[in-house]
Amino acid sequence: MQARELAGAVLVGLGLQLHPEKTGIVHLARGGQGFDFLGFHHQKVESWRHRGRFHLQRWPSQRAMGVLRDKIRAATDRRHVGRSLSAVVADLNPVLRGWAAYFRNGNSAGKFSTIDSYVHERLAIFDNRKRGIPGRKWGKRHDGAWFARLGAFRLSGNVRRVAVHANR
Repeated sequence: MQARELAGAVLVGLGLQLHPEKTGIVHLARGGQGFDFLGFHHQKVESWRHRGRFHLQRWPSQRAMGVLRDKIRAATDRRHVGRSLSAVVADLNPVLRGWAAYFRNGNSAGKFSTIDSYVHERLAIFDNRKRGIPGRKWGKRHDGAWFARLGAFRLSGNVRRVAVHANR
């Protein structure tokens, strides 16, 4: 409580105030719960190389991932089956590029890979619907080469690691 009051006093001097429902105190030490801020989830994670040493890392929050999945699902919805696959990809690419540009700083590689897989799956299902193929049978035809030929923007490979220099 003392930390919240101190932060509130500093912010009042700047003409700002804490939002009581959005402000919380979290425990970050040794991999504590972490917190979400500006679409990122921030959490201390133990180093795999130096056990016992923790580093603050950030990646897209669950809410940010859900919002992007909703946009992908909407773009590949069955009501758009009349559109060409290239038009759907052209609509998705700016969304994916913007998302990658915003979230590329940090530790987002795993989340980027998850989104790439989801985009691949949704486009394969969309293609099957266009062809009248029921279900999720998209094994051999919709391989990585097919996905690459579509020209869909891939988030993987767009992560920029942030160098953190901590006082040791």
